[in-house]
Amino acid sequence: MISPLFSSLLIPFIIAMFLAITMGGSGTAPAFSAAYGANVIRKSLIPGLFGIMVFLGAILAGKETATTMGKGLLAPEMMSLTVVSIILFSVAISLLIANLAGIPQSTSQSTVLSVSAVALYFNDLHTDKLFLEIIPAWFILPVISFFLSLFFGKYIYKPMRRRGLTLQRAQNANMKHVWNGLLVIMSLYVAFSIGANNVANASGPIASMTANELNITGEGNFILIMILSTLIVAPSFGIGSSIFGHKILRNTGKEIILFGKFEAVIIAFVSASLLLLASLTKGIPTSLVQLNVAAILGIGVAKLGTKNIFKKTEVKRFFLMWIIAPIIAFSLSLLLIFIADKYGLL
Repeated sequence: MISPLFSSLLIPFIIAMFLAITMGGSGTAPAFSAAYGANVIRKSLIPGLFGIMVFLGAILAGKETATTMGKGLLAPEMMSLTVVSIILFSVAISLLIANLAGIPQSTSQSTVLSVSAVALYFNDLHTDKLFLEIIPAWFILPVISFFLSLFFGKYIYKPMRRRGLTLQRAQNANMKHVWNGLLVIMSLYVAFSIGANNVANASGPIASMTANELNITGEGNFILIMILSTLIVAPSFGIGSSIFGHKILRNTGKEIILFGKFEAVIIAFVSASLLLLASLTKGIPTSLVQLNVAAILGIGVAKLGTKNIFKKTEVKRFFLMWIIAPIIAFSLSLLLIFIADKYGLL
């Protein structure tokens, strides 16, 4: 017979898996849009590869970010069944809207704002972590991504092309498979970075909630619960990739700019490295989607010029959805926590 506690825990875990499915759809683009746009990998292979690397990234490098999401913004003892369910549900709805629109969205920003809405309602928001570390990183890292990619595109790729040293010539000889393999490796590297950062958006709150409900204390026990939560949440990323991934891949990989393999390697390497750095150093939940698109824009400006790339319709739609989705998560989370408190559900 199923215990009432198990039944109660099952609800937020199901919501977390639903959230992970929506994250998988949104995260597919920054992981594989470069390789897909360069016609290096078949779309049928992407969900499986993406799911495996996300799982590895979450297990091997996701501890710091999961701790931030579970403890860094809201006191862990506040992470009850109802609170965590509201947080994850609000984020999932905001990301589902973005996925249906075919726009890659920042899971981390929606989750941070959803948690912050609850913390603000209870007057328990950890403002130092939010305003001194997380939000500045959201603005600084995409700018760094843009200028690094612009630098590589303008001062390395263009001189190589003028001298006849571009990859196109090598691809006609025996180096084609080497560069194709390098691009796939970079895509796997991006997926690993997503695992290190984005899985924590679901597993962090779930771990704190589970520890509270089971009256488990101690840092070591929290880490164990976090790992177990990750084992449940991470595989759902691959499911989301298979459901939502193709439309978002088409928007980012084909409609912003036609990639060459050299540019695609730059995009993957720059965006993944910056996100992994944020994950391993400060445990900052940040947006690989925005890092990736910033790198795409940097390469695009180097190739096509500023006016041409920023006039593209998809770019404008991306910026609009990046503003709307986190606001939806924040507002819905605040509304639901108010209703739950009013009717004594907390």
